[in-house]
Amino acid sequence: MFFTIPTIMTWARIVAIPLIVGVFYLPIEPAHRNLIATVMFVVFAATDWLDGYLARKLNQVSSFGAFLDPVADKFLVCACVLVLVHLGRADVFVALIIIGREIAISALREWMAQIGASKSVAVHFVGKLKTVVQMVAIPFLLFDGLLFGMINTRVWGLWLIWIAAIMTAWSMFYYLQKALPEIRARVK
Repeated sequence: MFFTIPTIMTWARIVAIPLIVGVFYLPIEPAHRNLIATVMFVVFAATDWLDGYLARKLNQVSSFGAFLDPVADKFLVCACVLVLVHLGRADVFVALIIIGREIAISALREWMAQIGASKSVAVHFVGKLKTVVQMVAIPFLLFDGLLFGMINTRVWGLWLIWIAAIMTAWSMFYYLQKALPEIRARVK
């Protein structure tokens, strides 16, 4: 099912990437750019939950949607992390951890699927928790100001993005550990 409502929502996350990046090139006040990019990120990130819900509710779950959904999430997160590095709001080391983990685990999952052992690297709670922390840290850093006049989103965002980076590495090691018996069996 290439063009169902859930799949179109997933495609929207991919289309959102150049729009969010492009906001930072608009000739408007930096605070307005930050707000627009933050709202766009939050709206498009929310479609991650909504498209899955609708796919199940409308009985439109498809293998294509199951493939595209995590790809869209990874593109959106990685693009925003790179924007944050470019703006000086996130450390390049954080970006390397987050992007490197996404590449490594995607490759691991692809290989495990080819050998029929994909269940050993199925999504786990630690991976979901990592995603939640990233999805809070990124809009905080995109906003880069005082929220409700009292929450310094730069400070909170920096703490959260580093926590997300630690959880990212932790989840990568978790998935590698789960896959290790299969890897050892195949590499002999």
